[in-house]
Order: sequence, then structure tokens, then C-alpha cells
Amino acid sequence: MNDSVIDEGRRFTQSPLVKRHTLGMSFLLVVLLLIGSLLYSTLSWMWDDQRLPLSRIVIEGELQYVQPLDVQRALAQLEHVGTFMSQDIKDVQNAVEQIPWVSHAAIRKQWPETIKIFLTEYHAEAIWNGQWLLNEQGVVFNGDIGQLTEERVKLYGPKNSSEEVLAQWRDLSKKLKPLELEISSLVLNERRAWQIILANGIRLELGKGAIEERTKRFITLYQKLGNKTQKISYIDLRYDTGAAVGWFPEEELEQEIADD
Repeated sequence: MNDSVIDEGRRFTQSPLVKRHTLGMSFLLVVLLLIGSLLYSTLSWMWDDQRLPLSRIVIEGELQYVQPLDVQRALAQLEHVGTFMSQDIKDVQNAVEQIPWVSHAAIRKQWPETIKIFLTEYHAEAIWNGQWLLNEQGVVFNGDIGQLTEERVKLYGPKNSSEEVLAQWRDLSKKLKPLELEISSLVLNERRAWQIILANGIRLELGKGAIEERTKRFITLYQKLGNKTQKISYIDLRYDTGAAVGWFPEEELEQEIADD
């Protein structure tokens, strides 16, 4: 290699501009390494199971049936409760929504140790098949019937018929309201036949079809019977026209009046 070329290379590598550039790159590399190390240390500290434990739970919402102990028991079912950083709130939400009265749970974290749980309860519209409850949309849920503070209509039906039965109850209740009659229970049996038990004890057999027409026929008949309605045991409307009326025996009626 030519000596002049070597000398020129030496002068270039030893120039102040190249030295400053090299020092600047070295300094930047050191800074990036320090930042990376600090970031790694911080994340390791925050994700350490011994750091930032979720030690405080705040429960919010208009609650009547769900108790704090129910939430604690639900969270105890989690395999592992992580830290503020590591805990997946979806796992917490899934666990809390297993509580029978909980319709929906919204979860959020609050630095540095708190998890806030906002709960929405189901509203029990009716008792379903004697052991479950229905909400306003006809969704079946497993609330404790014994916790209800007011009476609910009792609805019965085959699997996947809860929405239909609830809608039928609402429709029939509106039609019977002018007579000041309330439905105690409504049954849709496996043969798709309808039966009503009124709050005054009268049983109505509506059968499979023409429910609206048969309901109107009952209303007309009930209005005509006047004071005799207290003697009625059942009314069978499963006919093309007319109805069969079952009466309480006089002695049984007298006993019922005496018991009142």
C-alpha cells in the first residue's frame, strides 16, 4: 500500500470529528444500556410476587343480595392471585360473575394495591320451574329463592321456553288486570298446553291453541258469574265454544270462609 494512503487514513481516524462521533456513539450506547437495565430492574420488581400485592378490594354497585363474603369466596377459587401488574382482570371478572345473583361485573385496578369491582345484580322477575329465577329478559339464573323479599309469579315450562312463558304471563296479566285478577302461576306443559292458577285459587285450563280467544271467553264468563266466582274451583276452556265450570262443594267453601 502506498505510504501516502496510509498517512491519509491515519489523519482521518485521528481527526477531531471522528473522535467526537466515536465518543458520542459510545456514550449513547452506555445510556441505552443503563436505561435498559433500569427498565428491566423496574419491571422485574413490579412483576415480583412479593411486590405490589393486590391487598384491597372495593365492591361497588346497588346490591341487595350479593355480600362481600360472596366476592371473597369467588376470588378464593382463583388458582393464583397475582400482583397489581400481573393479575389478569378478565380472570377476576369470570370468577365474580359465577356468583349466582351477579349479572355483570366490571373490574379495574387502582394503583398501587386496590382492585375495584362494580357489580350489577339480576332482577328476579319470576320463579322458574320451582328452583330457578328469571330476569326481565327471561334469562334463567340460579339465585336463592329464599332471599326474595316479595312474592314472585311462578312460571313453569319445558327447556328453552322461559322467554315464551314470561311473555305469555305478561300478556295475560294485562288482559286480566281490569278484573283485578292476578296470576299466581302459569304452566306450559310438555304437550304445549297452558294452565293458569289465579291468586284467588281458580284454575284455568286454556289448552294448546286459541289462547287469546279462550282468554276473552273466560273474561266474559267471569263477569257474568258475579258473586258466584268465589265458589269456582276451575274453569275448563278447552272447547270450541263455552266452558266447563267446576264448583267447590258447599261444605268445603264454608270451611274456607271460616279459615279466612
